[in-house]
Amino acid sequence: MEVYLDNSATTRVFPEVAELMTKIMCVDYGNPSSLHRKGMEAEQYLTYAKQTFVKLLKVDEKEIYFTSGGTESDNMAIMGCAMANSRRGKHLITTQVEHPAVMNTMRHMESLGYRVSYLPVNAYGQVSLDELQRQMRQDTILVSIMHTNNEVGALQPVEEAGALIKRMNPNTLFHVDAVQGFGKAKIYPKRMNIDLMSASGHKIHGPKGVGLLYIGDKVKIHPVIHGGGQQRNLRSGTDNVPGVAGMAKAAELLAAHYEDDVKRLYECKRYFIQEIRKMEGVQINGLLPGKEDGEGTAPHIVSVSFKGVRSEVLLHALEEDNIYVSAGSACAARKPQPSQTLIAMGIDRSLLESTIRFSFSVYTTLEEIDYTLRALYGKIPMLRKYTRR
Repeated sequence: MEVYLDNSATTRVFPEVAELMTKIMCVDYGNPSSLHRKGMEAEQYLTYAKQTFVKLLKVDEKEIYFTSGGTESDNMAIMGCAMANSRRGKHLITTQVEHPAVMNTMRHMESLGYRVSYLPVNAYGQVSLDELQRQMRQDTILVSIMHTNNEVGALQPVEEAGALIKRMNPNTLFHVDAVQGFGKAKIYPKRMNIDLMSASGHKIHGPKGVGLLYIGDKVKIHPVIHGGGQQRNLRSGTDNVPGVAGMAKAAELLAAHYEDDVKRLYECKRYFIQEIRKMEGVQINGLLPGKEDGEGTAPHIVSVSFKGVRSEVLLHALEEDNIYVSAGSACAARKPQPSQTLIAMGIDRSLLESTIRFSFSVYTTLEEIDYTLRALYGKIPMLRKYTRR
C-alpha cells in the first residue's frame, strides 16, 4: 500500500484536470494574445477560469489575476501594494507564523526602509485581535495574515481582523494568504474586508506552477513583473492557459463536493487524533482547548511531536513502508531548520526536531490511516530505543 499524507506540500492532480490540460497543450495550444482563431480558443479557457473563480469567490472578473503560484501572488500583493502606497506610510503588519513567501518578502521590504510589525501568536498558533489593534497606526498601509497555517492547521480570525482593520483605518489594505485554506473553507473576500487574497493550484488537486491573486478593484497596486502588458498591465507574461484552466477545473470539482469532502477530512482527522493519543510521549500541536478532536482547526492538517525521535529519522522510517509525510513544512527548499511556527507557539525546544506533519486530502481513506498508525505503533518504540543508545 502507498499512503501519501503530505497533501499540504502538494496534492495529486484530479484526472479530469490532467485530461483538460492535455487537451489544451496538444490541441487548443494557441497563445491567447494572438488574434487568430487558435488564440481565441485559448482565450476562452481563460474566460472559463475567471468565471469559475468569480462564482466561487463572489467577486468581479476584473479582480482575478493569475500568477505562477502562491509565492508570486504573495510577493505581488505585498511589494506591489507597498510600492504603490508608500506616500501614505511605510508600516506593514504580519504575523510570526507566516509562510516564507510572506515572511521573507516582509524582510525584503524592511531592507528597503519599510517598518514591519510581527504579531505574536498564542499556544494554539492564533494571533490576538487586541495585539493587532495595538499595532495598527495611521501610517499602516498593509496587513498580511494567513488564513490557515501550513504547519499546524491553526485558523486565523481573518474575518474579525478584516473588520477591525477597516474600522481603525479604512485606507489600510488587508492581504490574506489563503493557499492552505482555499478549497477547505469558504472564503468571500468582499464580505470579509479582504483586499487581496492568494491561492495556489497544486494545493487543491490542480497543477503546480499556477496561482491566483484576487485584487479588489479599488486597490492601488504596482506591477512587480513588467513585459507585454497582459492581465490589465499588472502581471505581464504569456498566460499559462493549461495551468490556469487546470486550477479552475480543480476548484470547480472541489466546490461540487465541498460539504462531503470537508466532513470526511474532519472524520479522518478526528480518528487519527483519537488513535495517535494512545501512544506514549506524543504531543499534538495546535488543538484548541475544549476541542481536542481538532474542531476549530483546518480539517486536513495534524502536527504531532514524538518525544525522543528525530522527525527526519521517522520520516524515512515511514517511507520504508511507502508512507509519505513531512517534517514540519515542505516550503524551504529541503533545508531542515527549526520551525518558526512551533517556536512562536512556545513548543518545548526538545520537540522542535521531533515533529511530523500529517496532511490529508479527498483521496485519504481510513484504511490508509490505520496502516499508518500500525507503522507508527511499531516504529516509534524501536526508534526511541535506538536514540537512547
